[in-house]
Amino acid sequence: MSTHKYMDRVCAAAMVLSLLITLLFMNGEAIGLQPAGKVIGYESRLFDTSRVHTVEIVMDDWDGFIETCQSEEYSSCNVVIDGESFKNVGIRGKGNTSLSSVAAMGSSRYSFKIEFDKYDSTKSYHGLDKISLNNLIQDNTMMKDYLTYQMMNAFGVPSSLSSFVYITVNGEDWGLYLAVEGVEEAFLQRNYGSDYGELYKPDSMSFGGGRGNGRDFDPSDMPGGGGGFRSGGAADVKLQYIDDDPDSYTNIFDSAKTSVSNGDQARLIDSLKSLSSYENLEEVLDIEPVLRYFVVHNFVVNGDSYTGNMIHNYYLYEEDGRLSMIPWDYNLAFGTFQAGSADSAVNDPIDEVLSDRPMQAWIFSDEAYTQRYHELYAEFLNTVDAAQIINEAYALIAEYAAKDPTKFCTYEEFETGVQALHAFCALRKESVQGQLAGTVPSTSEQQKVQGDALVSADGLELSDMGTMNNGGMGGPGGFGGGDRQGPPSAQGEFDEIPDGVERGPSETDTQGEAGTPPDRGPPGTFSPPGDGFAPPGEQPASTAQQSAVILLAVSVAALLIGLLIAAKYKR
Repeated sequence: MSTHKYMDRVCAAAMVLSLLITLLFMNGEAIGLQPAGKVIGYESRLFDTSRVHTVEIVMDDWDGFIETCQSEEYSSCNVVIDGESFKNVGIRGKGNTSLSSVAAMGSSRYSFKIEFDKYDSTKSYHGLDKISLNNLIQDNTMMKDYLTYQMMNAFGVPSSLSSFVYITVNGEDWGLYLAVEGVEEAFLQRNYGSDYGELYKPDSMSFGGGRGNGRDFDPSDMPGGGGGFRSGGAADVKLQYIDDDPDSYTNIFDSAKTSVSNGDQARLIDSLKSLSSYENLEEVLDIEPVLRYFVVHNFVVNGDSYTGNMIHNYYLYEEDGRLSMIPWDYNLAFGTFQAGSADSAVNDPIDEVLSDRPMQAWIFSDEAYTQRYHELYAEFLNTVDAAQIINEAYALIAEYAAKDPTKFCTYEEFETGVQALHAFCALRKESVQGQLAGTVPSTSEQQKVQGDALVSADGLELSDMGTMNNGGMGGPGGFGGGDRQGPPSAQGEFDEIPDGVERGPSETDTQGEAGTPPDRGPPGTFSPPGDGFAPPGEQPASTAQQSAVILLAVSVAALLIGLLIAAKYKR
């Protein structure tokens, strides 16, 4: 029998080392490790962006359901997604201003929300509890939302997944829609793991806050519409600190999407207090994701948002006191909220400080943050190719757009809209590159003085992309929450489809077709460029996740070494 005089010490040391590493692994967040997001299953199915999916809705009284859509009340239906059947699920109309807009147009093409577990809590679509089916209203391109979500995800911003779907109702064509992952429990698990934090959707308007808001909306009540509507929003939706009383933040806490305790409220208020005074920002903000959010958000110039006059259409996520933004609703992006001067929208300043919006203004409170914001903006322009996403999407949906019997525009207007979107993104990129380089002024005050240095958008008509069609609606978006005037845009239009993309069929080419959408053959592959992006279901591991795996491996190795030593020198 072999012995070793240091045997006990060696074994003890190995066991202690193993325990320490295991404890370190279990408490990784204390040293900056983040929990791994959860791969659920729906990501690689419905949100496979290489094809247009099919959604078949089967209901006994579809016409009766359509009449209830503005009330947003659920009805039961059967849904077949890509041939997979789901019985007795909930469906309702959804939307904010779009509900009343659809009705005012005499259309029945509402957006819908499908809730798989509405009548049976055990049901889901491969882990997904709800999906939104967006009707693409005010979007002649049929891809403004899709393009923005793709760019957000490509640039590492926790964002909803989306894909195009062709809907049929009781066997008859209904139209091309955009399926969007709801910012709900499945979204939180996918992005933040099972131990996720708190979620809010702040809103102080009579529209835009989700279910129930918007059904009584009158466009004449909006700024410039003659209805005396006051824009600007409440202090809490601007994410300002007011005081320590939770009742002062009803537009946040009444719109909570998770169960919120008194402690959760106090913690959020403390974070807003630090944010409003620009103190301890590293502790109260998830710095990198927020910067990435504002890079993409500014690029797409969305006035119907936190940085516009309405100050809504965003989610606020809080975990352990750290805040971040989750994007939502970009069908009026790319300068189309007001659709005023194309020159003003294309040159929307990237360094405009919104002093009453601390979640944006903090970026310019310290030179180091501003520099990092500029670095990320340059990275975005170099790694995320908007033109490629547009071209791929156009090639994917053109046939479906042509046969869509309920769409809000003609097929010719769709093609013109796609080209206008293509042109806007190219000009916007040129302007931002100049603003980063210092050759184009990057604030509204500088642009008033140096108007001749702005990128010209001659020939670009923002209205070609589809708009709110309601003038005097504040700024065009981006970081311009107030009214700003740029050089007047010239008349004319871009009438060519993007290079490298074949023109789709005309509307008459598919007249009279019914049933399932045309067969496009085997799905291709679609992966918009950008570091850290992969097709849904194949998300690359983050540095934190890789570190966690390494820690676990080291812990196991230390334990095995200790056991081997013990076996070799056992008495």
